[in-house]
Amino acid sequence: MFPKLFTIPAFTLAGYHLGPFSLHMYGVLLVAALLAALWLAGRLAVRQGLDGQKVQDLGIAAIIAGLIGAKLLLVLVDFQQYRANPRALIDVLQSGGVFYGGLLGGIPVAWLYIVKHKLPLFRTLDVLAPAVAIGQAIGRLGCFAAGCCFGSPSTLPWAVVFHNEDAHALVGVPLGIPIHPSQIYESLGSFLLLALLLGMLKRKKFDGQVFAAYLIGYGIMRFVLEFFRGDVARGTVFGGSLSTSQFIAIVVVFLTLAALPVIARRKPDAV
Repeated sequence: MFPKLFTIPAFTLAGYHLGPFSLHMYGVLLVAALLAALWLAGRLAVRQGLDGQKVQDLGIAAIIAGLIGAKLLLVLVDFQQYRANPRALIDVLQSGGVFYGGLLGGIPVAWLYIVKHKLPLFRTLDVLAPAVAIGQAIGRLGCFAAGCCFGSPSTLPWAVVFHNEDAHALVGVPLGIPIHPSQIYESLGSFLLLALLLGMLKRKKFDGQVFAAYLIGYGIMRFVLEFFRGDVARGTVFGGSLSTSQFIAIVVVFLTLAALPVIARRKPDAV
């Protein structure tokens, strides 16, 4: 774990006491993830005969909506905690939030942008899917650096041990205990999903196939990975049988599978 890249000690300037100021590794990697996603979306858009600038602008709008949605779902699934301790809402600004909240927040904004600018819906979504995957892959490395989204106790040889007191205070990661590197699991899984989507984009049989593959692939991956998560205070359903993310993953996967035959029968999107 490497939560802070560097820290500028407190100092006095013109009679004012300033600092200390820290550059957090999570923020650095989050920015890298967003830039990588926008870069990839632009390149893939051009290859698919789309306006690269419009697709990148779409990505920026979806990212903003996604960040808001991720934080809102985080507050929603753990509402009682924030209700009892409103000051904890400040910590929400420093966290990435719940990814499915980001996805559910970003998709409607993306759809509205696509309709407004008359972009081909499913062809554009096919381009965005790999961009989201690379953003997740890099972003989860930021989670690992910060200690958030940590795993459950483990005796496996690749278990990790965190020691940073600041990270423990901020995100609650247990210290001195071997735990699953759940963030690394998801990062590696997202890189594999990215490779699958890029390969599929070159030989897809219909528009929307790549986006559907992303929703199904990520849903299955997230459902499984939730069993290795140790930050359990993130909301549950059915009396604690499933986490909120597992429930959403099931719904998304089955809705996508149900919609797939309809999407496949559509006429190819016009550019």
